[in-house]
Amino acid sequence: MSQTVHPVDEVLPAPKLAVLGLQHVLVMYAGAVAVPLIIGRALKLPPEQVAFLISADLFACGLATLAQCLGFLGVGIRLPVMMGVTFASVGPMLSMANDPSIGILGIYGSVIAAGIFGIIVAPFISRLLPLFPPVVTGTIIMVIGISLMRVGINWAGGGIPFLTQTIDGKVVQVANPNYGQLQGLGIALFVLLVILALIRFGKGFVANVAVLLGIVAGAALSTALGIMHFEKVGAAAWFDVILPFHFGMPTFHLVPIITMCIVMIVVMIESLGMFLALSDMTGKPVDEKALARGLRADGVGTLLGGIFNTFPYTSFSQNVGLVGVTGVRSRWVTVTGGIIMLGLGLLPKMAALVEAVPQVVLGGAGLVMFGMVAATGARILTGVDFKTNRNNLFIVAISVGFGMIPLVSPNFFKALPHELHPLLESGILLCAIVAVVLNVFFNGVKKSSTEEIVAAAKQAEAH
Repeated sequence: MSQTVHPVDEVLPAPKLAVLGLQHVLVMYAGAVAVPLIIGRALKLPPEQVAFLISADLFACGLATLAQCLGFLGVGIRLPVMMGVTFASVGPMLSMANDPSIGILGIYGSVIAAGIFGIIVAPFISRLLPLFPPVVTGTIIMVIGISLMRVGINWAGGGIPFLTQTIDGKVVQVANPNYGQLQGLGIALFVLLVILALIRFGKGFVANVAVLLGIVAGAALSTALGIMHFEKVGAAAWFDVILPFHFGMPTFHLVPIITMCIVMIVVMIESLGMFLALSDMTGKPVDEKALARGLRADGVGTLLGGIFNTFPYTSFSQNVGLVGVTGVRSRWVTVTGGIIMLGLGLLPKMAALVEAVPQVVLGGAGLVMFGMVAATGARILTGVDFKTNRNNLFIVAISVGFGMIPLVSPNFFKALPHELHPLLESGILLCAIVAVVLNVFFNGVKKSSTEEIVAAAKQAEAH
């Protein structure tokens, strides 16, 4: 008698795999390229290097996805998962980017260390779940979204509001004359309205890729107005190989490494919820060993990210949501998506095209993308008991307050040791630490049930 193949392991016909795999790529594409754009521009890299970061990111996305879906040597959950750079790492990496003693090589050193850390601690992460109930994870995700909104707003404004210049030997802040121009604000608004219209009136797949289609519409308008140029796209090669350590050998600094390891714990807790939700959706049970393999793949993906000139990786929750929307449970669909991402990473012209999109276009989309992250956190918090347990209100209120310190007062911690600044200048990590400590203080350590974790993960699918 032949054994029935589970839908997760079913190999669909090649044309269907190609179409469904491409759909997964399109759903995650705008979010996948956002992080290298943010970090590359924060580091003030030239356009061709930012384009390289995008290519490297897409290539590493493909590698991490294949490791997660195909699996090897105790690595990979073998469920329909797409891997992408986590937004949780953006705040800490922006702080590192602004510190000349750390820079891009220090970022890669901390990413590599965090990847190794993730591989080692993967089997023990489930024991940390009691420290991350919905009141903590919801608060952290909300602050991630709020922190990223500053990036989206500055994109919509056309850059940064103030420029640093040296006048008479003194470094001063000068207002950016190109910031907040009416034309740029109009384009950002146009992109936002297109996305909202597609979400409201689009059906199925069109609604799912509304952000990407909004960026395409904004790029078309920018081209018509003469502010999007394609010279660098024309000069870019059709094919190139992503080599390890393109920018040089990574450097390792203690505080950035500790910071990124904390980010890794938060990311893996979120991934654990995603895996449990996927298990529930696909009808394929996962045991502790399978969960450890999935979390280990997060560590492997992050390690590969640091080696191949990119950043920490996690399972993308919008693709988990797409599994629920389409009902297609085969992991070979996401394997195909990973292969497509690998191919896109080897096409520099594609990365150059993305880099050529004006910031104001990305700003209109960023308001939606980053705002949805904050809304996801708020949505998770709706499941928290605030009525009978008022202490949860204090956990959220004080944690959000600490998370806002670096945003509203960048010099708040200037008197503290310089080595601590990468940690203290990240609102996300401040929020995470304070939320965990306050939750233990007020509520103690209670074991979260699998049902609670699945429910929180399903609420996070909108992210």
